Amino acid sequence: MTEWYKEDLAFIHDVGFSDYALKSAAGILEILHQRNIREGLVVDLGCGTGLWTQELAKADYQVLGVDISEAAIAIARTRVPNAEFRVESLFKTGIPPCNAVTAISECLNYLFDPDNQRETLNQLFHRIYHALIPGGVFVFDIIELADVPVEVTKGFKEGKDWIVLVEKEEDHDLAILTRKIITFRKVGELYRRDDEVHRQRLYKEEDIVTELSQAGFQVQTMRSYGQYTLPQGRVAFVAGKPG
Repeated sequence: MTEWYKEDLAFIHDVGFSDYALKSAAGILEILHQRNIREGLVVDLGCGTGLWTQELAKADYQVLGVDISEAAIAIARTRVPNAEFRVESLFKTGIPPCNAVTAISECLNYLFDPDNQRETLNQLFHRIYHALIPGGVFVFDIIELADVPVEVTKGFKEGKDWIVLVEKEEDHDLAILTRKIITFRKVGELYRRDDEVHRQRLYKEEDIVTELSQAGFQVQTMRSYGQYTLPQGRVAFVAGKPG
């Protein structure tokens, strides 16, 4: 399980791309409070380096974080020592009875797990529904399939002793987004290069709403978590289990 978000990319993602998780936190906590979920276990699928997990722990929730990246989980365990973490596929991990489940920052789109087919996502929705207590909630966001095909785009971001280059290409017919990622991180006097390729399946909002409803959820969609407006092409779902 070391093929994606390896040591350097996990570090860079943690120090350079923390805004999404941290700016979403207040809005998601408010969603939990609105549903009178102020304690108990929250399962954080695709927890990464534990940025959102830490906010949950600060708010006195019990937390189980799951991520496929060993390097990311190593950072998360240091950041949130009182939480439980698993290095597993979020599509395969056992989900215990819980008050809420979250999957923040498009992690359900990722095709890291070769078994992540469309039916796998549907099965995950059903497993989460059965794990939640009555009145529990599942909060997550995805990247949508654009109405107009997106051309190849390239960009970069740099920080202290690191730089990351990203090329994004969308196969509109297959509904697949491919990110080719090159990182350079200073180790000693030299910079170390690493390469990763991430593939993501893109979905339509209405299809996800249908599948959640079929699983038994009452569904609301939004384009922000509280005051934090999601990046273009992202949509968030609040799927409640009737209580």
